[in-house]
Amino acid sequence: MAQELSIMQLDQIITSHQRALSRIPRSHPPYTAYIHVLAKSRFLRYELSEQKEDLDKSIVHYIEAIFLPPSWGFYLNVVQIFFQLVLSLLHRSGKFKQPEDAKCAVEYLRYLRGLPLDTFEVSHKVVTASLVQALGIQVELETGGTRDIEEMVMLCQELLTCHCSENYPTDAITALFFAILCKFCQRKQVQPLDGVIQCLRDALKIFPPGSHLVLLGLATSLVIRYGTNYSNGDYEEAMTLLECVIASHPGESTSAFQALAPMMATALARLRASIYSNPQYLEEANSRLRALLSSSSLDSGIRHSFTYVMAMLAEERFNSFGLTEALQEAHSYTSEMVNLASSSAHGTFGENIDNVEAVRAAYPMAVVEEKIQNLRKLISKTPPRSSEHNAYLERLADWYRTKFFRTNDITDLEEVIKCRQVLLASADTSHPFGFQPALFLGFDLYMAFECSNKMEYLDESITVHRGALEMQSAQPFHFILIKQLFESLYERFRLLGRRQDLDEIIELFPLGVNDKFAKVPDRFALSCDWALVTRVARHPSVSVAYEKAMSLMQSSFVSAPTLQIQHARLVAMRGLCDKMPLDYASYQIKMGQFAQAIETLERGRALLWSEMRGLRNSMDQLSRFNSPLATKLAAINQDLESLTMSVTPSGTIGISDGGSQINDGMDPFGRLVVKQQKLLEERDVLVSQIQELSGFGEFLKTPSFETIRIAASHGPVIIINHNEWRSDILILFQDTPPSLIPTTDDFYDRANKLRDRLVVARKEGLDSERYGRALRSVLEGLYRLVGRPVIDRLCALGVPEQSRIWWCPTSVFCSLPLHAMGPIPSNDGVKRYFSDLYIPSYTPTLSALIESRKPSSQTSYHPSLLLVAHPDASLPGALGEMAVIQSLNTRLPVSTLSGKNATPAAVVEGLRDHKFAHFVCHGILETGKPFDASFKLYEDERLTLLDIVRSRLPAAEFAFLAACHTAELTDDSIADEALHLTAAVQYCGFRSVVGTMWEMADIDGRELAENFYKSMFSGNGQGVPYHLRSAKALRDATRKMRRKKGMTPERWVNFVHYGA
Repeated sequence: MAQELSIMQLDQIITSHQRALSRIPRSHPPYTAYIHVLAKSRFLRYELSEQKEDLDKSIVHYIEAIFLPPSWGFYLNVVQIFFQLVLSLLHRSGKFKQPEDAKCAVEYLRYLRGLPLDTFEVSHKVVTASLVQALGIQVELETGGTRDIEEMVMLCQELLTCHCSENYPTDAITALFFAILCKFCQRKQVQPLDGVIQCLRDALKIFPPGSHLVLLGLATSLVIRYGTNYSNGDYEEAMTLLECVIASHPGESTSAFQALAPMMATALARLRASIYSNPQYLEEANSRLRALLSSSSLDSGIRHSFTYVMAMLAEERFNSFGLTEALQEAHSYTSEMVNLASSSAHGTFGENIDNVEAVRAAYPMAVVEEKIQNLRKLISKTPPRSSEHNAYLERLADWYRTKFFRTNDITDLEEVIKCRQVLLASADTSHPFGFQPALFLGFDLYMAFECSNKMEYLDESITVHRGALEMQSAQPFHFILIKQLFESLYERFRLLGRRQDLDEIIELFPLGVNDKFAKVPDRFALSCDWALVTRVARHPSVSVAYEKAMSLMQSSFVSAPTLQIQHARLVAMRGLCDKMPLDYASYQIKMGQFAQAIETLERGRALLWSEMRGLRNSMDQLSRFNSPLATKLAAINQDLESLTMSVTPSGTIGISDGGSQINDGMDPFGRLVVKQQKLLEERDVLVSQIQELSGFGEFLKTPSFETIRIAASHGPVIIINHNEWRSDILILFQDTPPSLIPTTDDFYDRANKLRDRLVVARKEGLDSERYGRALRSVLEGLYRLVGRPVIDRLCALGVPEQSRIWWCPTSVFCSLPLHAMGPIPSNDGVKRYFSDLYIPSYTPTLSALIESRKPSSQTSYHPSLLLVAHPDASLPGALGEMAVIQSLNTRLPVSTLSGKNATPAAVVEGLRDHKFAHFVCHGILETGKPFDASFKLYEDERLTLLDIVRSRLPAAEFAFLAACHTAELTDDSIADEALHLTAAVQYCGFRSVVGTMWEMADIDGRELAENFYKSMFSGNGQGVPYHLRSAKALRDATRKMRRKKGMTPERWVNFVHYGA
C-alpha cells in the first residue's frame, strides 16, 4: 500500500476521514473503522516522510481505536489493533531511541503471548519475533533487564523449533545478532553466551546453506567467547565461518554482512595476535590488515581505525624483528592519521580519529581546550554509567592526558584520574576489555606519583593494579600489570624499606615469568630481574629463578626466522644473554656445584652455533630404531636450516612479489615467519614423540656434565668465568672432578682493563709502538692474572709440560691472547710463554670440541689440500706463501683455486672434496654484521661467514686461514657467541682450524706456512691424524717466528688454534 499511495494521496485520505469523524459521534458504528484508517494512513505517511509527528499521531489513533467499541463489519478485532499499536511503538522505540516505548512494547508483547492468538487471527510466531526485536532494542538502549538476551535466546529457540520450510525467523535472529553485538560494544557481559552460540548453531542447521546472517551471528558470538576463554577452537571455528561469508558471491552485489565479515576477520586476527605472543599470529594479522586497507570501498572512519591498528602492528613487528621497513611503515601510517586529523579537525571524522595520542598531539592547544569543553557538555547530557557516557569519559581522559603532556600540570592529570575512577566503578570486569579502566588508572596514578612524590598516588596505583590482576579479563595482560606492580612496589620498598613489599615482588616474579601470554624475551628479562633480586635478598628461590632464566634464554631468539635477526635479538638483549649464564655459574660455584656450573656455562655459550648444530644432529641411532621418525625429523631440520640461514627477505610488498601476495597482504618476510613457526611446531611434536621412545629420553636435551666432560678426553679444558659477582677458573678433566682456582676480588676489573688497554692501543694501528707496548703489557698482565695460577695448578695436578690444553674462555677473555701469556719468569733468563709449556688450543664450547673428535663418516683416507688464494698488490707475500703450499704436492695432492677460478661457489664446492684447506687472501670484518665477515676473492667477490655456515663438509679435517681477522669478533657482537670465520669453518665440518686474532702481516705468511707444514708432516707424529698435529705445528711455527730478530709480538701472538 505504501508503494501505491503518495503523500498527497495519503493527505487526502487523512483529511476526508478527519472530516467524516467530525460529523459522527464516537458511538457511531463506522467511527472505529475511520480511526483505524487514520492510524494506518498516518503510519504509511510516516514511512514516506520519516517525520516523527506522523508516527506519534498514528500511535495516538491506535490507542483511541483500542478503547472504542467494536465496529460492525470492521475486519479487525481489538487484539489485532492492539498488536498494530505495539508494532508502532516498537518502530518508534528503535527509530527514535525511546526507552519507554521499548519497555511498553516488551510488556504488551509478553501479554499478547499469553492470549489464544489463533482465536484473534494474530500470528503467534510474529508476536514472538516482535518480542525478540523489542528485547533487542532494550539491550541497545541499555534500559532492559539483565536477562533480556536469555529471554531472546529462549524465544529464538522456540521459533526455530516451529518454523516452516519457507518462513525462517530472520527478524528474530537478526535482532539477537545485533543485541549481542551491542552488548559487547557497551562493554558488558553477554549472558548466556553459551546459550546464544547453541541457538545460532541450531539456526545454522535450519536456515538455507550459506546464510550470511547466521554465519556472521555465530562467528560474532564465538569471537566474544574467544575474548574470554582464549580457546583456539573458538578462534578457528569463527574464522572458518567468516571466511565462508567472505568467499560467497550471491549475485553481483555485496551484502552488508559480506562487507562486515572481512573487518571482523581482521579484528579477530588482531585480537589473537594481541593475546598470544606468537610471531605467526602477528604476521597473519598484519597480512589481513594490509588486504583490508587495500580495499577502496572501506568507510573512511573504519579505515582510520584499522590504519591505527596497522601502525601499532608495524611498530610491534619492528620491535620483534628489527625490520627497518616495519618502522618506516609504522611512521607512514601514523603520519596518514595525523594528516587526516588536520584536514578533519572539526568534523565528525575528526572526532573519530582523535583516540590516537599521535593524532591528539598534532592539535593546537586551543583545539585541545575546545575538545575538553565539548566533551564535558556531552557528559552532562548523557545518563551516568551508560555506554555513551563512559565513551565520552574515556575521550575526556585522553584529552586531559594530552594536555598534561604539554603543560605538566598535575591538575590535568588529576582530571584524568577522576575520569578513570568513574570508569572503573562502572566497568563490567567480565567483559574482555573490562580490565582496561583499572590498567590505565594504575598507570596514571603512578605517573601522578612521579610528578608529585605523593605517596597516596603510589599506594592507590598498587591497590588498583592488584585488583586488576584478579580480573579474569586481564589474564592476557597480567605481564604488563605485574611489571608495573613490580616497579611500584620496588619504588615503595626503596622509599620506605617495607619488607612486605619486597616479599610481594618476589611472589609476583613467578607469575610473570610463567605467563604464557607474554613474549618470551620479556619473560626472560623478568626472570633475570627475579634472579638478581632473590640473590641480593638471599631468598631461597634464587636457583629456581636462575633455572627459569636459562630455560627462557634459548627460546628468546629461536622464534626469529633468520640468523641475522636472531643475532640482532641477542645483541638487543646484551647485558642479559651474555651475563645470565655467567651469573648463574658464579652462584653455583659459590655453592660448590662445579659440575652444574660447567653445565650452565655450556648451555649459555654460543647459542646460535648450538641451535644450528641441533639442526644437524646425527639421526643414525634413531634411524636404526625408528626410521620413519628419523626421516621426518631430518627433513624438517633441513628445511629449518635452509630457512634460518637464508638472507632476511623484504618486509614490504612490491609489484614483483606477485598478485597473490598483494591480495592476501602477506609479504615475503611474513611468509618466512609463518613457514618457520609451522616447522618449529612440527619439530617440537616429533621431538616429543622421539623422547617417549625407550632409550631416547635425553634426545636433543641439554647435555649432562657426564657427556660434556668428554671434551677433556685429550687434555684438560680450562674454563674462565669472568663475572661481576665473582670470577673463577675451572679446570675440567675427563676422569676426575673439576678443579677450582679461586681468583682475587679485583680479577673482574683487572681483566676488563687488560681488554680495554688492547682495544684502545689498536686504534693507533697494529704496527705502532704504542700497540706493541700495550700488547706486551697485556701478555704480562694475563700471566699474573691467569697464567701463573693455572700453571701452578696444572703442575700440582700432575699435568706434564707439552700436554695439550684447551681454553674455553668467557666474556672479555674471548678477545685476549691466553695462549701467549708471559713471559714466564725463569732462572736461565730465556723468555718463555704459556705456549712454550703447553700446546694450547681454543674451543667456543665443549660440545664443539666433542663434535670435532667424532669419527668421520668418510671411511677412506686420501688427504688432499685445497689452496684458495687471491693475491693482489696489497699482498705481495701471497705468491711466496702459495708456492710453499703448492710444493706440498709431493706429500699430498694440492688443488689451487686462484684468480677468476676462485669464486665463492667454486670454493664451497672444492672444500667438499678436500680434507685440508689453506686460504691466502684478505679477511674482511663488517661492524655489527658478523655473518657478513668474509674472505675477499676474485673481483671483490666475497665468501661470507653465512656461505660457509650453509655448507656441509663431512670430509673436512684441517683449515689454515691465512687472512686477517679470521678469529676476531666484530664490534657490537657478543663475545661468548664466537661469531667469527674460524668458528664458522669449524662448524661446517673442519676438525681443526688456524685463525688470526687481528690483521695479519703479509710478510709472515710464507715462512709461517713453511714451518707449520714442516712440523705437521714430520715423522714425529706417526699414527696421529694430521688435524690432531696442527696445534703443535702452529705452536712450533710461531715459536720460530718469535725467535726471529726484529719480530714484534703482535705478529706471532696473532695466530690461534681452534678445535681438536
